[in-house]
Amino acid sequence: MTTMVEAKTQTGAETGFQPRIVAFVCNWCTYAGADLAGTSRLQYAPNVRIVKLPCTGRIDPLFVLKAFEGGADAVLVSGCHPGDCHYTSGNYHARRRWSIFRKLLDFTGIDSRRVFFSWVSAAEGRKFADLINDITEQVRAAGPFEKANPARRRA
Repeated sequence: MTTMVEAKTQTGAETGFQPRIVAFVCNWCTYAGADLAGTSRLQYAPNVRIVKLPCTGRIDPLFVLKAFEGGADAVLVSGCHPGDCHYTSGNYHARRRWSIFRKLLDFTGIDSRRVFFSWVSAAEGRKFADLINDITEQVRAAGPFEKANPARRRA
């Protein structure tokens, strides 16, 4: 039997923690890649909730903060590969925005390692499945996003 102190020091992987991951994905590439993973019957962790948006360039950083406030343990932003954006340059805007946004995350006390950014095309179902499995394992090892964090909504 574990003591209370030992139970508090266990990592998420040791306690059976199942992370909640919110994925903001591009309609044209990453969402289609997720669809390909599903139709190809590729196995990936069921911990992700997908929010489909027209383009990663249109994702407001407040969406990410609201996801954490609402209970997410991690957030994924994923879109078209650079140069392949359906809207010409939306993914370039997103890439610039997220490089600056990471500094805001650190300022607010949110570990920037809980925000993931990737490029997945419509033909990369295997890459999407591997990405979700990798993120799930990293977040499970890190443990839950602390309820005491100021970014978390108060009940």
